[in-house]
Amino acid sequence: MTDVKGDVKYKEAVADLLFQFADDDFLISFRGSEWLGLAPHIEEDVAFSSISQDCMGHATMFYSLLEELEYGTADELAHSRPSKERRNSILVERPNGEGNYMETPKYDWAYAVVRNYFYTTAKKVKIDSLKNSSYRPAAEIATRVNMELFYHSLHWKTWFVQLLSSSDEAIERMKNAIDEVIKDFGDMFMFGKVTKDIHEYGLIEEGSLLQKRWFAELEKTYTSLDLELPEIPEQPSMNGRVGDHSPDLDSALETLSEVYRLDTAASW
Repeated sequence: MTDVKGDVKYKEAVADLLFQFADDDFLISFRGSEWLGLAPHIEEDVAFSSISQDCMGHATMFYSLLEELEYGTADELAHSRPSKERRNSILVERPNGEGNYMETPKYDWAYAVVRNYFYTTAKKVKIDSLKNSSYRPAAEIATRVNMELFYHSLHWKTWFVQLLSSSDEAIERMKNAIDEVIKDFGDMFMFGKVTKDIHEYGLIEEGSLLQKRWFAELEKTYTSLDLELPEIPEQPSMNGRVGDHSPDLDSALETLSEVYRLDTAASW
C-alpha cells in the first residue's frame, strides 16, 4: 500500500474520493431527514428515518478518515466548508419538492423513491468497488457500510416496484420523477479533477465500469416492469465533483449548519 502521508498526489486523490463519499451521504441524509413526520405512513416514517441515520453515520466514517489525514475535524468538514469545496453529486442536494420543512412542505414522494432507489443502487456499486481499494482504511469502511446497504436497496426497490405497478396516476408521477432524477445523474459516476490519479492508484474502478454495473442492476427491475431503461446525460449540466453546484446546496448547508455555527468550539 502506498504511504498516504508520504505521497502528496496519493493523499490528494484519497481525500478527494473520501469527500465525494462523505458529502454524498451527508446531503442525502439531510434530505431524508426533512421527510420526518411527512412520509406516507408511520412505518415508513420510522424506516426512512433509520436509513437517513445510517447514511449520516456513513458520512461520519468518511469524514473521520479525512480528519485522520489532517484535513480538519469531522464537524468542521461537515459544517464549515463552503459549497464550492463540496464534492457531492448534484442529485443529492436537490430539494424534496416545493416549500420547505418549516413552511408548508409539498414534497413529492415519487421523487423521494426514485432518487433514493437510483442513488442507493449507485452507492452499492461504488461501495462494492471500494472494498478492493488500495487505501485500506476506506476499504474497511466500505465493508462495514455494505452490510446496511442491502436493506436500504431492498427498501427502495420495493417502493419503486409497487408504485410503478399501481394506479395510472402513481405510474405517471413515478415516470415524471424518473425524468427529474436522471437529469441530475450525470456526475454520479464521475470522480472530479483527480480522476486519473484515483484510478492509477487503484482507489476505485473507473466510472464507466461502475455505471454499466448500475445499469445491469436496474435492468433486472425494469425488465420485470416492462419498462425501458433511462439514459444518463453524457454531459451533466453541472458537475458537483468539481465544486459546481446549484443554489439548492447553499440553502441546505445554511440549514444544516445553523446550530453548529452558533458555537463552533462547542462539543456536540
